[in-house]
Amino acid sequence: QAQLMESGGGSVQAGGSLRLSCGASGLSVRPACMAWFRQAPGKQREGVAAIFAAVGRSSYDMSVKGRFTVSQERNSVFLQMNSLTHEDTGIYYCAYSGVTWPNCDLHSEFTTWGQGTQVTVSS
Repeated sequence: QAQLMESGGGSVQAGGSLRLSCGASGLSVRPACMAWFRQAPGKQREGVAAIFAAVGRSSYDMSVKGRFTVSQERNSVFLQMNSLTHEDTGIYYCAYSGVTWPNCDLHSEFTTWGQGTQVTVSS
């Protein structure tokens, strides 16, 4: 059974950094379309970053470009978040899609999701 599990969330002051991890079991992340999403209180879930590690390509939402970096190592995906602001607060989810490159982006159909990890940025 495919599963994703996020970790690394927490509370940080504005301007700080966090590194989120997403460990996978029952599926391989390197040859897959993987992404990070987030959902702030009272708002819709939004895509943050996507990666297709097998071809070395990634994409980002404009709100995090230049501050967040998505990467893959072994069977995990990571999200390095720098220069955090209060607007980055939310539950962060890791997701898997079976689409192939070049159809991998934040609008792809993601079929497996983690349970989420809370990120709170205080201003």
